[in-house]
Amino acid sequence: MASSLIRRRAVSPLLSTATARQTLISARQTQGSRHLFNFFRKAKAAEKEPAPILSEDNLFHPFSKSPFPAVRARGEAIQSLAPCPVCASSHEHVHAHVKAQAPAVKFECPDCGWPTHCTEEHWAADEEHSKYCSRLREVNEDEHDLRSGRKLREFELPGPQAYEEAISFSNWDIFWYTRGFPSMDTERSRRHASKLLTYPLTIGSVLHQNSGLTLSNQRVTPEGSRSLAALRTTLHVPPGSPDTEEAGAAKPQMRIFILGARAESSLPPHVWEQLCMLYPSCHFHLYFIGPQVSLPKPPSSGAPKTAPSTQPSAQPLGSNANQDTSEAPIKKEEPTYLPNVYEPPTPSPIACLKRTRSSVELYGVPSYTVPYTPQLTITGMQANYSDVHAQFQDTFDPYTDLFFLFSPGFGFPSPTSISELDGQPLLQIASPTEWGPVIPALLATRCSIFVTGFSPADVERDIRSIETAPDVAGEFEWVITPGENAFGSEKWEVADFDPRVMVKTNWGVWGIRGKGREVRENSSFSLF
Repeated sequence: MASSLIRRRAVSPLLSTATARQTLISARQTQGSRHLFNFFRKAKAAEKEPAPILSEDNLFHPFSKSPFPAVRARGEAIQSLAPCPVCASSHEHVHAHVKAQAPAVKFECPDCGWPTHCTEEHWAADEEHSKYCSRLREVNEDEHDLRSGRKLREFELPGPQAYEEAISFSNWDIFWYTRGFPSMDTERSRRHASKLLTYPLTIGSVLHQNSGLTLSNQRVTPEGSRSLAALRTTLHVPPGSPDTEEAGAAKPQMRIFILGARAESSLPPHVWEQLCMLYPSCHFHLYFIGPQVSLPKPPSSGAPKTAPSTQPSAQPLGSNANQDTSEAPIKKEEPTYLPNVYEPPTPSPIACLKRTRSSVELYGVPSYTVPYTPQLTITGMQANYSDVHAQFQDTFDPYTDLFFLFSPGFGFPSPTSISELDGQPLLQIASPTEWGPVIPALLATRCSIFVTGFSPADVERDIRSIETAPDVAGEFEWVITPGENAFGSEKWEVADFDPRVMVKTNWGVWGIRGKGREVRENSSFSLF
């Protein structure tokens, strides 16, 4: 009884104090003080996010019944291009002495929503379809989620990194955690974010001193370690120094030439700014060079400088990314769709930023330059690299310059060049109108050349092509051996000409440089 009374007496002052505080707070609230600030607070609380068009449990729709015109247009394009896999594997549709193509797909699978077969009977008879049906449904839901109207929090990119906080490049999950990204709560958010960031993060993860590509795992060769060490002397500050923007005042500019650029040239600049935040003391100049580079719209009118093509692979990500609406206004989705048939379409023109200026007089080709931030400058040139190489060939430095080629297709047949010996199409690595004159010129610079591929077969095809290409075979040495890229996109990309063909952007990465030939002095003297 005594102990109970002591506890009551000990607790009673705390209760009385808490009651008094609550009474005081209630009294202050009822007094109605600070009316102006309370008004704005209430107005801000009243603002609610707009209701999404589709909820999370309503993302699956057959292409023909999709609420979005672009998705319906893509389904129509697939129906006009893709052959029925059952008909293609049999000869029932081919009449004697007549070469006919397999009927196009018309029937939409009820499980994945894609046009996959010519009839329901062939869909039911195809035992192979179940092996990839779940992937097609995943892509279907991802495409509808990007257009659902929800706030895509996975695209809220973090700001500058504190110099005392180290970044890990082990994999996507550890990178997002150490970099301070919003929590990726679903696999769908992971796929969206990885697709958006695969281009800048592939570059950053290869070059960074904390890269997962090392001599110990046999991905980096001894020659490659010397090349990467030269680049890292520019990218990083000396050990013990703070890696801040002020520390890079006397550093030379880092130039990254992205050749054959397509979708990467249409990414919003704030996405590429994430590359700068991995190296706070470095200044980057990105050069997008290729015949399919996106150019800005003229500031006075909405007419694009290039032929418009809707629904590029990166366009939904860029339009929903967290960026200033004054720089990239949101446009209504057009119902048309340009299918991806063997060669990806040219991305839509990009927004013209405030400091965008034309560079036609400087480079002699359709081009632009954007000094986006003090650390990042972007230049785009809509031309083959062989047309502008002469303007850079005397300025290359292995300490500050490098080349990146995202899925260049070295081993694919050229659509324009034919061999004079057998009349067969040349490989693109040997074609005089494509990569034929480019790769030998890059090897002559002695700068590192990094290449990605969208599948193991694509990487192997490109490696075999450079080992037999004229002026390339025997003229290079390895920097990074071929292998999987830890920062490749986790989202499946489906071909319009055959839904069975699925790849992942930047699945693999490898690197080479021009072969070095050391000159040794012969100390002995001889007449012969």
